[in-house]
Amino acid sequence: MNYVMPAEWTEHERTWMAWPPDNTALGESPEQAQDAYRAWSAVANAIVDFEPVTMVVDPRDVSHAEKWLDSRVEVVQANLDDCWMRDMGPTYVTDSVGKVAAIDWVFNGWGAQEWAKWDHDSQIARFVADTSKTPVVSSAMTNEGGGIHVNGTGTVIITETVQLDPFRNPGLTKADVEAEFSRTLGVDRVVWLKRGLTRDYEQFGTRGHVDIIATFCNDNTVLYHDQQNPEHPDFVVSAEVKQTLTEAGFDLIPVPAPKVVKDEEGWVDYSYINHYVCNGAVILCGFADENDANAVQIMEQAYPGRKIVLVDAREIFARGGGIHCITQQQPKPLG
Repeated sequence: MNYVMPAEWTEHERTWMAWPPDNTALGESPEQAQDAYRAWSAVANAIVDFEPVTMVVDPRDVSHAEKWLDSRVEVVQANLDDCWMRDMGPTYVTDSVGKVAAIDWVFNGWGAQEWAKWDHDSQIARFVADTSKTPVVSSAMTNEGGGIHVNGTGTVIITETVQLDPFRNPGLTKADVEAEFSRTLGVDRVVWLKRGLTRDYEQFGTRGHVDIIATFCNDNTVLYHDQQNPEHPDFVVSAEVKQTLTEAGFDLIPVPAPKVVKDEEGWVDYSYINHYVCNGAVILCGFADENDANAVQIMEQAYPGRKIVLVDAREIFARGGGIHCITQQQPKPLG
């Protein structure tokens, strides 16, 4: 069977998310937990204006989650370790006749991070696929949805530090990775970036997810994170990414990083690239930053005809990800 992962801007059946369970990422105080609930619900409640949203909620948290969520958000129950649906959930693809299937990658806590737990989360992809009545395509490769971006017409962008991570895929070569992505995503071209953003290699990072540094907005145009402050270590990373994507022949749109460069933990990885494209809209990370308005204008040009909805993502980033990281699209069947 031949499979293709549709581009994110193609029509969706729905969006899948996961509600933050009680874990270390939630916070150390009731106030920090409230900040997480507010951030996750703001994203879900924004998306549901444009397409259906299903929230996977740990059974212990259902009544609480429903108080935060728009009544239009569907709630389903499953045991959870964490709340990053992009990574633990399935990657939806379509087959040769347009029917939807779900890739169930191996998930091992972003390369068996010592702080991560994944006994429950490693089962969520199959749970979501079963709940959506979608056939499962199993993969023996460790991968997360945040590690890939496709244009839907044969190309995927990835990073070396994720796919060749010895804690994810020991012994796999570039050829092995490319062959598996050809089988599962229907790509015939893999563009390898050297690395991701600097903070993503710290304790609670993913070791280089691509979805915070570069993404397609059409078949041959890539939006990339443009850190313009030479004091920030990502200044060099942005230059590397630009060079690689230029050599690959893409049209490029630089998206200037927020002006803020540090928080109490060090260099930030705040990025407008980690947005989510849903039916008729783009849910864009906001940072209460002077560059927010500039990012909105860029997205309006990159995604003509879509409403740009700015949602404060600082509390999501404080926990290790962004808006794209907590969402996963289920495409509509073709035909």
